[in-house]
Amino acid sequence: MTALACPMLYQTHTPHPPLVDFVNVFWLYQGSVLPHAKERLLPTGTVELVINLREDTLRIYDPQHHDQFQRFPGSLVCGPHSEFFVIDTASQDLILGVHFKPGGAFPFFNLPADELHNMHVSLDTLWGTEAGYLRERLLAAATPEAKFSTLEQVLLAQAARPLARHPAVALLLKELQNGSYARPIGNIIEQIGLSRRRFIQLFRAEVGLTPKLFGRVQRFQEVLHRIGSGQPLDWADIALTCGYFDQAHFIHDFQSFSGLNPTTYLARRSKHLNHVPLYD
Repeated sequence: MTALACPMLYQTHTPHPPLVDFVNVFWLYQGSVLPHAKERLLPTGTVELVINLREDTLRIYDPQHHDQFQRFPGSLVCGPHSEFFVIDTASQDLILGVHFKPGGAFPFFNLPADELHNMHVSLDTLWGTEAGYLRERLLAAATPEAKFSTLEQVLLAQAARPLARHPAVALLLKELQNGSYARPIGNIIEQIGLSRRRFIQLFRAEVGLTPKLFGRVQRFQEVLHRIGSGQPLDWADIALTCGYFDQAHFIHDFQSFSGLNPTTYLARRSKHLNHVPLYD
């Protein structure tokens, strides 16, 4: 069992309304040094705000060349991803984050969400000096509860748009999150009353991915949760249940999002379904 399976502290907080409609959870992790130096993070199609409270730096590694990396300040926006990326574990021993709901981040950053697709952007690029002030306030907050309260206050103050989704986007998100993988997205769009082109434009601006790509990522996430359920695994049954054409389609999609085939993922996975240790 790795150190990640038994963290010294992992605390979460569900924000109050109206933030709860846009933020899934605030989280704070404090743990010991892990036995592996890097982790592969799998795509969720959502946005994450990550703040390193130990040192003011974060590193994101090239997925194919793990000796190459980008260095960012310690407050980082991880845009909606449809491909995996690689982080180090040395900067993860005291870290705080905001896990936005699908399409939940767009009110807080004054740009279309699709401009952050598969991107990592320093928070000060988006918020200017407020990013540094936020980190200072979080460091000064004495308890996890005080840190979460600070996050709530700052997010509400930084909202650049009204805290409301376009109803058409909200409808499709609900459909996809309810497991409507096998139903053609075009059929759902026809019920919305907008042209296909206009709806895709709206969806990308709020969510960051096209409806089809977001649906594929959500289906991939459903597969990971089924793997992590502890139930006996039947790959053919998982492929059928999650709406893949066949097992070959399932394996191809799994590899395109994770860089691993399902059996390799199963052998390497950690307790956290989207974190896969790298030993290189």
